[in-house]
Amino acid sequence: MIWDFNFRLPTCIEFGNGKIKKLGERVRELGGTKVQLITDQGIVNSGILRKITDLLQAEQIDFVVYDQVKPNPRDVDCMTAYRQAQEAGVDLLVGIGGGSSMDTAKAVGTLLSHGGDIKDWYGLNVLQHPITPLICIPTTAGTGSEITFFAVVTDTTTKLKMNILDARVAPKIALLDPELTLTLPSHVTASTGMDALTHAIEAYTCNISEPITDALALYAIDQIVKYLPIAVEDGNNLEARKQMLSASLIAGIAFGNSDVGGVHCMAEALGGLYDTPHGVANSMLLPYVFEYNIPSDPEKHAVVAERLGANRQGKSTEEVAHEGVQLLKKLAETVRIPKMKDLEKIDPNDFPYLAEGATKNVSAPSNPRPASKEDYLELFHRAYNG
Repeated sequence: MIWDFNFRLPTCIEFGNGKIKKLGERVRELGGTKVQLITDQGIVNSGILRKITDLLQAEQIDFVVYDQVKPNPRDVDCMTAYRQAQEAGVDLLVGIGGGSSMDTAKAVGTLLSHGGDIKDWYGLNVLQHPITPLICIPTTAGTGSEITFFAVVTDTTTKLKMNILDARVAPKIALLDPELTLTLPSHVTASTGMDALTHAIEAYTCNISEPITDALALYAIDQIVKYLPIAVEDGNNLEARKQMLSASLIAGIAFGNSDVGGVHCMAEALGGLYDTPHGVANSMLLPYVFEYNIPSDPEKHAVVAERLGANRQGKSTEEVAHEGVQLLKKLAETVRIPKMKDLEKIDPNDFPYLAEGATKNVSAPSNPRPASKEDYLELFHRAYNG
């Protein structure tokens, strides 16, 4: 943990049942006259998009819709959405859905305000000014993208996930309405919830965590461990949905101000090559990277293990921390996350390429224990065979 830090939260957060009804008012406050709604077919089919378009029509707010977002958003799709927005004269964006929709909206906002190709804006603090105003409406409890300062985009040439990392990419407003998450299928609830847990654990254990992010991360871990199994088993439990959406938000604030680590380095490589759902990839890899990182700070990993259900009595710090590895595997099994070996696309022959990609990830230096290509290669094999 570091004691010389900055903490930023440029996004206005509005949380509560029915908050979606504030959308028209917030669009007007930000001066929007032509809105682009960016979402995916799942949101269309669920009826959520119709609710939002009805709200805008009632407020007589002009809009266009881009509803072709894919999991692990691709550069070519970001460019397509940008061209639509540019031609329509869009001056405000609304990202609706999971992290893919919100990250696509951030990418489009970057292009509307800066021009060029999306590849021009990968990197840390490359932007020249704030992006086009953006409102994010999460419909999953997982990514925290509604308040983070970055967008993850898959480069279709290299098959690697790239990042726009800049506080100026942050949304202006996040509208979090737990009722919108009631339509989420159980398998998506599980994978996005495990994504949020990974955010919280890595925010707490990474080597640039600080006191505020530690406090937020531990709270998020507590809530996810308690409420994720409930939300997976009973998707209509509004209390569980509310707690999970809140925990995802708080985990997002935590890792947005500290960082993630090796789990995300590996998961983003996996997602870039195979389009593996991000939460599934994180969940499959989390126990093995957690175990690898224990020597870097046994006490912090033991604290996480306690939050997961470990008991310290009569055990050493290292023993408690290692119990956390088994508890992470048990939680993934409880919410029915598949094993890596069960995913047909994944080929161990690709692991050297994936390991190389993990070492190049922008968050690699934040992993609490240094990891080489050989270390990541071994971790991929352990996760595959686990």
